[in-house]
Amino acid sequence: MSKIYAVGDVQGCAPSLKALIKKLPAKSKIIFLGDLVNRGPDSLGTLRYLKRLQESQRIECILGNHDLHLLAVDAGLRKTKGLDTVQPILDAPDRAELISWLRHRPMALSNGKVLTVHAGVLPQWDLQQTIECAKEVEKALRKKSYKDFLANMYGNTPNKWSNSLKGYERLRVITNALTRIRFCTPSGTMEFESKEGFENGPKGYVPWFKAPKRKTADTLMFFGHWSTLGLLRNKNVIGLDTGCVWGGKLTAMEIPESGKDGQKLELIQVAGYDHPLRM
Repeated sequence: MSKIYAVGDVQGCAPSLKALIKKLPAKSKIIFLGDLVNRGPDSLGTLRYLKRLQESQRIECILGNHDLHLLAVDAGLRKTKGLDTVQPILDAPDRAELISWLRHRPMALSNGKVLTVHAGVLPQWDLQQTIECAKEVEKALRKKSYKDFLANMYGNTPNKWSNSLKGYERLRVITNALTRIRFCTPSGTMEFESKEGFENGPKGYVPWFKAPKRKTADTLMFFGHWSTLGLLRNKNVIGLDTGCVWGGKLTAMEIPESGKDGQKLELIQVAGYDHPLRM
């Protein structure tokens, strides 16, 4: 049976991406954990390459906050920022094709044993609810009226989950949890400003994966998004954003077929991009 790997944030680092693919077994399957584009030297080349690989059914790509940012910029709802490198996508002759492909990607993936997301989950969600919530956002992104969702996607409120949430507020909380969360209170109130390592978070908040009574605690999870953590391996929680775009590495780790942590998993890394603004 083919091995499956999870890969951390690529962020437009096409040379690192192609180097990593060459190191992985030819028949392996790969799940990219979001933030496919932006900040790196070749977001357009990265998106085209990943689209080709996904259409050959070798890979799947989860959406991250930078990917949603590109969708919002494409829709005319956001402006590019100083460090953005998505303009070549917006100028490309295949722009519409690439954007359509991107908005049909999943927000989370699971085989019933392992859960892969970009940023994290809320403590109230179990595996099934996480996937169901992800599908709500996926449905909104795939509608002809998807720009209405994108226009209402941004904002830090509500910052806590309730099963009674409806409409765009519900979709906003889900999107923020899956693509932006780092810290939350033990009861699941999210905080969006802090980007430090998990030992230096704001008072009263914990890393989402350390929230007590988290309902996904027994599910093996892979995530990206949090580059200041580096390679993280806690019980049932594996963080793979190793700062490729900031001179770190691009990291792939084997996903165990059993869905059980505690075993030695193959780790493959390549050098990242030496960003000119890296401190």
